[in-house]
Amino acid sequence: MRKNALVRSLAALSGIAMLASVAACGDNVAIDDGSNSSSSTLSGEFAGAGASSQQAAVDAWISGFTSAHSGVTVAYNPTGSGAGVSSFLTGAIAWAGSDKALSDDEVEQSKDAACADGTTAFDVPVYISPIAVVFNLKGVSDEGEHINMDASTIAKIFDGKITSWNDPAIADQNPDLDLPDTAITVVHRSDKSGTTQNFVSYFKDVAPDDWTYDLSENWPNEVGQGAKGTSGVISTVKQADGTIGYADFSQVGDLGTVAVKVGDQYTEISADAGSKVVEDSEIDETVTGENRVVVKLNHNTEADGAYPIVLVSYDIACPVYADASTAEFVKEWLTYVTSDEGQQAAQNAAGTAPLPSSLSEKVAASIEAIQTK
Repeated sequence: MRKNALVRSLAALSGIAMLASVAACGDNVAIDDGSNSSSSTLSGEFAGAGASSQQAAVDAWISGFTSAHSGVTVAYNPTGSGAGVSSFLTGAIAWAGSDKALSDDEVEQSKDAACADGTTAFDVPVYISPIAVVFNLKGVSDEGEHINMDASTIAKIFDGKITSWNDPAIADQNPDLDLPDTAITVVHRSDKSGTTQNFVSYFKDVAPDDWTYDLSENWPNEVGQGAKGTSGVISTVKQADGTIGYADFSQVGDLGTVAVKVGDQYTEISADAGSKVVEDSEIDETVTGENRVVVKLNHNTEADGAYPIVLVSYDIACPVYADASTAEFVKEWLTYVTSDEGQQAAQNAAGTAPLPSSLSEKVAASIEAIQTK
């Protein structure tokens, strides 16, 4: 009990510091177009942290949420999925954003300081976006060209087994491109990243003979160059000819992207193409804990027009909080984020795909389980 009390005290101080630092950066600014008039009685300062992939969407959600709840201050620190979940488990923040579902150990740990009354945390999908395989290759990407690759080729590149852009494995899939004899430089995340785990899980399912590493949020080999966060990967890929990396679709900008082979066709990345693989997937019924909605992606989909490398990002919360106002905030926040309005705001800000109707009802039931009294 004393240990938990100490953890909660330290967590509270950490949360206050986070709010102060992030608010100073101006992240909690609602767009006031004169059309919003708040009648909400919700008030207070609340902080979340985690997946950097969600940042653009969260900025839009904060703007929309605080327009309807003028007494609320919300801060989000895009520290990465692993760091965000770690902060959440100490009770320092109200919710975490994560590009991976909780592990069984993390669910169990959530009893200690994050959730009250012996309850355990749950995760619900809030953000669906394709993961782009981005590249910078003079004469190809700067001409606005996509490049075709199957799962085996992408896996071998990121495992250092294909090292030149004119390797026959690439050239045979792109007969109309004049590929240079340029060395391939792989760029991967240097920090613990749910995007990394989502990315390599595609290899594990579709090209298991070419990717034998265990699934992890940490990059598993010594190939290429590490960069911190989504923005770090994009910045590094932009800096040199011959680079290839992976990042949330919302951050691609003017970089070239890989069209991925599905069945006998190559599918270019788009939000709609990403939503098709989610629609062709199932809920993972093997996860432990109550109220959890975890998607088991069907990376081997052959659905027409589907893009199979998809990021499903979650918000992680508790059914019971020690502080009732935090519970009320989290319930209202998640309700808004997963609403049609919230999903549209994310789509406008980050080009995400909306939650399919097959998920929405399950997500709403989990959010409804949060106790506010």
